[in-house]
Amino acid sequence: MSNVNDRSYVQGPAKMTPSEAFVETMVANDVTNIFGIMGSAFMDAMDIFAPAGIRLIPVVHEQGAGHMADGYSRVSGTHGVVIGQNGPGISNCVTAIAAAYWAHSPVVIVTPETGTTTMGLGGFQECNQLPMFQEFTKYQGHVTHPGRMAEYTGRCFDRALSEMGPTQLNIPRDYFYGESVCEIPKPSRLDRGAGGEQSLNEAADLLAEAKFPVIISGGGVVMADAVEECKALAERLNAPVVNSYLHNDSFPASHELWCGPLGYQGSKAAMKLIAQADVVVALGSRLGPFGTLPQHGMDYWPKDAKIIQIDADNKMLGLVKKISVGICGDAKAAAVALTDRLSGRTLACDATVAERKDKVATEKAAWEKELDEWTHEKDAFSLDMIKENAEETPFSGGEYLHPRQVLRELEKAMPEDVMVSTDIGNINSIANSYLRFEKPRSFFAAMSFGNCGYAFPTIIGAKVAAPHRPAISYAGDGAWGMSLMETMTCVRHDIPVTAVVFHNRQWGAEKKNQVDFYDRRFVAGELDNQSFAEIARAMGAEGITVDRLEDVGPALKKAVDMQMNEGKTTIIEIMCTRELGDPFRRDALSTPVRHLDKYKDFV
Repeated sequence: MSNVNDRSYVQGPAKMTPSEAFVETMVANDVTNIFGIMGSAFMDAMDIFAPAGIRLIPVVHEQGAGHMADGYSRVSGTHGVVIGQNGPGISNCVTAIAAAYWAHSPVVIVTPETGTTTMGLGGFQECNQLPMFQEFTKYQGHVTHPGRMAEYTGRCFDRALSEMGPTQLNIPRDYFYGESVCEIPKPSRLDRGAGGEQSLNEAADLLAEAKFPVIISGGGVVMADAVEECKALAERLNAPVVNSYLHNDSFPASHELWCGPLGYQGSKAAMKLIAQADVVVALGSRLGPFGTLPQHGMDYWPKDAKIIQIDADNKMLGLVKKISVGICGDAKAAAVALTDRLSGRTLACDATVAERKDKVATEKAAWEKELDEWTHEKDAFSLDMIKENAEETPFSGGEYLHPRQVLRELEKAMPEDVMVSTDIGNINSIANSYLRFEKPRSFFAAMSFGNCGYAFPTIIGAKVAAPHRPAISYAGDGAWGMSLMETMTCVRHDIPVTAVVFHNRQWGAEKKNQVDFYDRRFVAGELDNQSFAEIARAMGAEGITVDRLEDVGPALKKAVDMQMNEGKTTIIEIMCTRELGDPFRRDALSTPVRHLDKYKDFV
């Protein structure tokens, strides 16, 4: 009998089928989990996944599989793999791969294709699958001959990690069959350095002269496992550290120099402190537009500061913001190199350590106090909604809760070592002010692609990668409708997670634009929902409806306890008011102008 779950791979040239070459190359790359839906296009290879020690985790929809692969890779630091049937199964993955691209996740999407003998004839489930992913992959490997299966498979896995982004392995379905003598390629892993000596020396000289240095700890710090090295640099400079947008896990929140995230609904303390900087170290950050634009009425980006940008991708250096020094290097290695160059030197900022630490503590305390007192939104629309909601009754006869109070209570109840994913939407955006972490690979957001339906399947993938860690997702009711079916994936395959659904009966983010620009003319913004807790129970999960503030924290703790100790997935449905937080930007829309008489009142 064959050795089932053999995690070794064949060494040296050997006779094998393309399916065996494909699977053996995945074994060489330590693949243990693949997300997807079974299909005839790759069934010959799928038949030997199990003896190779590979689990195919069936999902409800292939977009969910792509997000799960993303979450898996973001927690594990290695590949996430997704596969599906040629044609519609593959096209369903496009959105998820785009999200993974902007999260810099090393996801490998395997796309079995129409067979070569009928390609171009418009057969069943035929489509050209390479152009679909052209914009959202770092490399596309198309197997051109069955004998080259291992070569292309290995290259896709290598390139996903070396370029930190998705790659596509496109395989004509008839190329899984046949036989040849081939050799499984040994995985190649890039050893990134700290950057050029000249740029590192220039950066060190700038920092030595800086009077108020500030560090932006970006996603590259997480990907390089460089939090400790970032801490060492920050402590040498006694510099405040701000998280780049949606990378709240890139620096421990308990550290005295941590100041919180920049960007949409970020920390006012972080923004006020970086505004005072004369030198900014952007460590592992591309300085994307959504992380540097004005927020809270503050145009906080320091116009006259010297910017040192460190990124492993040279194309990012100076792309968004003007920089003084660009370092193409690994965030960990670069942080070590800079710290070494500064050790033993007298720095200009050494003379003001106490003063700067006091500023950090003062700004952080002021922001926490503001958050404590910011119990509800105060704009005219939100006040109207609060009054209106006070006259309504949720499902269980309680009250509609203020989103900010809910988010604060959830923050207080968060377990240690938690992983949190957030979706797109008004309440989820506000959550950025309340999510704090102690370790990297803990926070997963949809990043620049900003697609709804991201959070829940992503946290499922994260849970597969780290089953010992509590896994919690946030979603509004609109985004939840795009992903709730994956509750069945959790129940069917014993992947317990906790989903928090903010039930406010609207597409909040876009509705806010209709408030600000279109005189409250609401088109397609309202949602008439059933009870999501009841739907969860119908799917075999637990469901909790919360409509009293004092129940928010206990509900989360109960759900996490059931997740970790009973293996149960729980959907917590929190009944929220329709108030809407301030949007990230107002430059994306213009005041409407109408010229035709029939539309003259629509201004």
